[in-house]
Amino acid sequence: MTLPGQQPVIWTGTYTPDGGGRADGIGALAAKPDGSVERLGTAAKTDSPSFVAVHATLPVVYAVAEQRKMVRAFRRSGDYGLEPLGDPQPAGEATCHVAVDRQGRFVTVTCWGDGQVLLFELDADGGMTGRLPAAPSVDPHAGLATGEPRQSRAHASLMLADGRIMTTDLGHDTLRVWNYVPGTGLVADHEVVLSFGSGPRHLVQHQNGNVFVVSEYSVEVFVVRPEAGVFELVFRGPATSGRSLPDDSGAEICLGFQGSYAYVGVRGSNIISVLKVGAGGTELIPVKDSPSGGNWPRHHLVRENWLHVAHERSDNVATFALDSLSGCPGDIVHNLQTPSPTALVPSS
Repeated sequence: MTLPGQQPVIWTGTYTPDGGGRADGIGALAAKPDGSVERLGTAAKTDSPSFVAVHATLPVVYAVAEQRKMVRAFRRSGDYGLEPLGDPQPAGEATCHVAVDRQGRFVTVTCWGDGQVLLFELDADGGMTGRLPAAPSVDPHAGLATGEPRQSRAHASLMLADGRIMTTDLGHDTLRVWNYVPGTGLVADHEVVLSFGSGPRHLVQHQNGNVFVVSEYSVEVFVVRPEAGVFELVFRGPATSGRSLPDDSGAEICLGFQGSYAYVGVRGSNIISVLKVGAGGTELIPVKDSPSGGNWPRHHLVRENWLHVAHERSDNVATFALDSLSGCPGDIVHNLQTPSPTALVPSS
């Protein structure tokens, strides 16, 4: 959160040399009224903070240390600096995502390497106090897999509007829904099984309560709808208007224009796909694929009528103006060089 008197910033997750990147920690960007972004500098020197999250009511930022198998909290200091808040907390192999409860009670952490889903309760200052592991995933497609059992690969968490939590598992092709119980952590509610080999990666909740999911392996989008508290699959379709290539992988999905459009990043082809939200929020219809403006679009952010795309391998954030009628990006209006960006997260 940004407190009065503090400059709003966009925090950048990054890869540092231990993760094959060129950054030295969490970056800070200033968003300008003309849609451009300016690099302020490094907010905190820390190892491979590939994803960050912001507390809803406190000036506290949480970041994974992907290669170090840790997560840690930072308190905002000065114009854009971050200083450590407490000690780093142990997580799991390839700790890749962190998300904060809307009420500031806990953070959830997901680990791609070993499939762990972890919850850390928070104190009144936003510090992490207790590490509570959730039950491991069981592969619902075990009968279809050949050879060695498939590794669970938890990837992202989403705080749902009703207070529950949904996590993706790339390795087991599932969406897992949890309830938070203080002192216990995440208690399983139910799960939604997606198609074998799809690899659900990131997700976002529409204002109507439906959740949109992008898959990394099959480069598809899915819509799950809550019915009497249980999510069910209501739509599956391509994430792009053209055919994805064999080496493509879906990355991020976000919403724009009051939920009228969804935006999907695809690495490999290096495109941003615009999808129209139709049928009352139960369909995602591809409209147009556009060049993302760099190499390996890892994450992107829609801010008003602007689209910012972080490119991990070409060290840049490309900014596009979005057409208010079609939802589509035009030409690049600004291109910022910044090392190994992997996430773009506004401070408020």
